[in-house]
Amino acid sequence: MFERLDQIEARYEELTQALASPEIIGDSAKYQKTAKAHSEITPVVEKYREYKDLTRGIAESRAMLAEEKDPEMKAYAQEELDKLQARLGGVEEELKVLLLPKDPNDEKDVVLEIRAGTGGDEATLFAAEMFRMYTRYAETQGWKVEVLSTSESSVGGLKEVIALIEGSRVYSRLKYESGVHRVQRVPATEQQGRVHTSAVTVAVLPEAEDVDIKIDPKDLRIDTFCSSGPGGQSVNTTYSAVRVTHIPTNTVVNCQDEKSQIKNRDKAMRVLRSRLYEMEMQKQQEALAKERKAMVGTGDRSEKIRTYNFPQNRVTDHRIGLTIHQLQEVIDGKLQPVVEALGAHYQAEKLKGEVGSVM
Repeated sequence: MFERLDQIEARYEELTQALASPEIIGDSAKYQKTAKAHSEITPVVEKYREYKDLTRGIAESRAMLAEEKDPEMKAYAQEELDKLQARLGGVEEELKVLLLPKDPNDEKDVVLEIRAGTGGDEATLFAAEMFRMYTRYAETQGWKVEVLSTSESSVGGLKEVIALIEGSRVYSRLKYESGVHRVQRVPATEQQGRVHTSAVTVAVLPEAEDVDIKIDPKDLRIDTFCSSGPGGQSVNTTYSAVRVTHIPTNTVVNCQDEKSQIKNRDKAMRVLRSRLYEMEMQKQQEALAKERKAMVGTGDRSEKIRTYNFPQNRVTDHRIGLTIHQLQEVIDGKLQPVVEALGAHYQAEKLKGEVGSVM
């Protein structure tokens, strides 16, 4: 590990010097590329230097303990040694985490897809609440949410909503939200106070750029039609709605939220590109595909990753055994405790599997 850290530190020094050179400063593209590479390894180098400072401090404290005759000074040196050694172990663990392979998608924006599963109207109402939950969480993170496509139910819920979320490290924080979310509560329409169980599926897809996935125009079929709202009400009489079909994979994306056909087509292509990118990632990464091949399942209640139990004021994530008795706060967008717990769990799992190769 330390040989690798020395190499990273040497590279850091090279990049630092390069950032000050007239050749790099005068070339905007080169400067941005160099600055990005520099910033990516800065946390590793800073932590490694902290580690080296601690080891030097430990050596000095041990030397003082061996040479010092004054009992008071020896006690001070021992106290300092204990503090440094306690911190050293933590820094070494942090270095191991920093050296783990990064998910190349962590910095990406995401396409969020929420669909009502089993449960009829109640599922559509919960789908709408889920979308509000993620929108509110995005607001706390300073992210931007843009609705790409919606399909409303007759009771004011959402059969489906597709949105783009843009901001800093969106995918890194939302990627574990994919799956079936189950709700247990008494619907407003329930006369006898019985608890009903419904389900909603969530898919979080990293947004693909043109460089990530190439789409041959010959593989596309693009149809236009009149937009319509819930119950078949006409929204407009122009053919502004767009349906894009990727023929090789039979992937279909509809978009009708905009009055402009061009805007609807652009939005549909963004969703299509992200879906195809996700398919490609699953092909390339068989190990990850095993975890994600049933990303959202069929929408059946039994496939849940998380349960929102209203009578018990409880949110339970079944993958990591996390239970929080603050359901309304979570529904209001205070997802950070859940997001952090999931991130810490999967990082620890990754560390168990890969720390041997890092060392």
